Amino acid sequence: MALSVLDLFSVGIGPSSSHTVGPMRAARLFVKGLADDALLGSVARVHSQLFGSLGATGWGHGSDKAVILGLMGEDPETVDTNTADATVAHASETGQLLLDGLHPVAFDRSQDVVMHRRKSLPTHPNGMSFTAYDTAGTVLRDSVYYSVGGGFVVDDSKSSADKIVEDDTPVKYPFSTGDELLAICEFENLSVAQVMAANELSWRPAEETRAQLLHIWSVMQECVENGCTREEKTLPGGLKVRRRAPEMRKRLLTKERGDDPLYGMDWVNLYALAVNEENASGGRIVTAPTNGAAGIIPAVLHFYTRFMTDACDDNAVDFLLTAAAIGIVIKENASISGAEVGCQGEVGSACSMAAAGLCAVLGGSPRQVECAAEMGIEHNLGLTCDPVGGLVQIPCIERNAIASVKAINAARLSMQGDGIHKVSLDQVVKTMRETGADMKIKYKETSRGGLAVNVIEC
Repeated sequence: MALSVLDLFSVGIGPSSSHTVGPMRAARLFVKGLADDALLGSVARVHSQLFGSLGATGWGHGSDKAVILGLMGEDPETVDTNTADATVAHASETGQLLLDGLHPVAFDRSQDVVMHRRKSLPTHPNGMSFTAYDTAGTVLRDSVYYSVGGGFVVDDSKSSADKIVEDDTPVKYPFSTGDELLAICEFENLSVAQVMAANELSWRPAEETRAQLLHIWSVMQECVENGCTREEKTLPGGLKVRRRAPEMRKRLLTKERGDDPLYGMDWVNLYALAVNEENASGGRIVTAPTNGAAGIIPAVLHFYTRFMTDACDDNAVDFLLTAAAIGIVIKENASISGAEVGCQGEVGSACSMAAAGLCAVLGGSPRQVECAAEMGIEHNLGLTCDPVGGLVQIPCIERNAIASVKAINAARLSMQGDGIHKVSLDQVVKTMRETGADMKIKYKETSRGGLAVNVIEC
C-alpha cells in the first residue's frame, strides 16, 4: 500500500472533502464507468442515494449539489466555483441533466437525489449508491461508493471500504508507522522530507513533484487572498455567520507591529479564518488533509513565510512533504474522516501535520518532527465533530484558527527538546482511532449532538 503527497494534498471545492469533494468524485467515477463501457447512451435516468453522515448533514455540506455536478462530469479540481450553484439550479429547473456533460437524461432532483438522514450503509458512515436505468426501467448499473475522508473515494467492489485507496506502487522507503519512518531517517541519515521525496520518484520526476507542490502552495495563497477580499458580509447558509477575514486584514495592515508580542498570532488567526470562510463559501480549496481542517496547514505555512527570514520555495516544499508523511501515518493507522472518528481526525490530523512541517523547516531533527506531530494530535484527542446546522462554519472556522496556533506551539515546544519523549506518535494515533470508535455516533458529523443541538439556528 502506498500513498503520495499529492494524495494528501489536492485541489478541490468547499465546504467538505468527505461530503462535497468525495461525492462529486464518486458520481463522476460512476458516469465515467458508464461511458467507458459504452452504456452512457442507453441511460434514461440515474438515481442517487446518500446515507449515514452524508445523508444527515449533506444539505449543509452541499452533498446533493456535488453529486449533480459529478454526474455532469465536473471534477472538484477544475469545476468553476463561481457558476457551480447556477449550473445545478439550471438542471433542477429544466428537469434535464447532461450526464458526463454529453448525454441528456430526465432529472427530478427531489426523486433522483435522495438523502437518508437515518439510514446507513455497512462498513463506513459516508456511503452512497448510484443506479442507472434505461428507458424500460431496467438497471444498467448499480454501484456503491464510500467517501472515506480527505476526498478519498473507494467502491464497494473492494473486500471492505478500506481507509486507503489501493495502490501497489513500490516505493524506495516504504513506511506505515511513525517508528518505521524514524528508523528509515536514522539508518539512511535522511530528513523526513527527503524520505518522502525519494518515494515520490515512484510516481513522477522530482521536478514535477516540486512543481505540483508549489502549485498546491499557490492555491493555498490564492485561497487566503480570496477569503480576505470577499465582499459578502455573511457566509451562505441559514446561520448567517459574519465574515471576519476581510475586516481583520484591513485592521492588521494599518496596525504597527510595535511591541505587541502576539502580533504574529493575529496573522495566523487571519490566515486560518480566511481559508475556512472561503471553504464555507464553496470556493477553491486545498484538502489539507480535509476541507474541514483546510485552514491549519496554510495558516502555519503562511506564518513561516511571513515571519521567518529563511523562507523560500524549497522550504515550502519540505514543509508539505514532511506534513504529508505524518498524514500518511495517520491515515494508514487511524482516520482523517470526521464521520468516522470525529474532528480529532480532521483538525487533530491537520494540527499534527502542520506542527511537523514547521518543526522540519525550523531545523528540527526527525525525532523532533515526530515529537511535534505527536503533540499536535495528543492535545486534540476526543475532539468531536458537531457542526451547527450541518454547515462547516460553527465551530469549524474558529477551530482551525485555534489549532493553527497550537501547531506552532507544538513545533516550538518540540524544538526546545531533543525529540525524546514518553508518548510516541504511533501510540497517540492508535489512541485517536480507539477514541473515535468509542465516540457516540451523534458526535461524528451527524449534527445530532454537542453544539449542533445546543446552539439555536437563527
